[in-house]
Amino acid sequence: MRIEVTIARTTTLPPGAVDALSQELTRRISHQYPDAENHVHVRYAGSNNLSVTGGGKEDKARISEILQETWESADDWFFQS
Repeated sequence: MRIEVTIARTTTLPPGAVDALSQELTRRISHQYPDAENHVHVRYAGSNNLSVTGGGKEDKARISEILQETWESADDWFFQS
């Protein structure tokens, strides 16, 4: 399964946030989908989007929930240096 999260370039994030999000999202997704551990990619693009290749509708829905939970809990895992 390949998971790609794109963040709109117009979204202002602190330095290191994209890498930190990628690491935290990978950690959380790999608990339920061990085969996806090295297949989570987060990058800037023209718009916000979640793409799940190689999974069913239920998988995309669950990964979307994990993404939302991760984003909402950024105060717990993202530390600026």
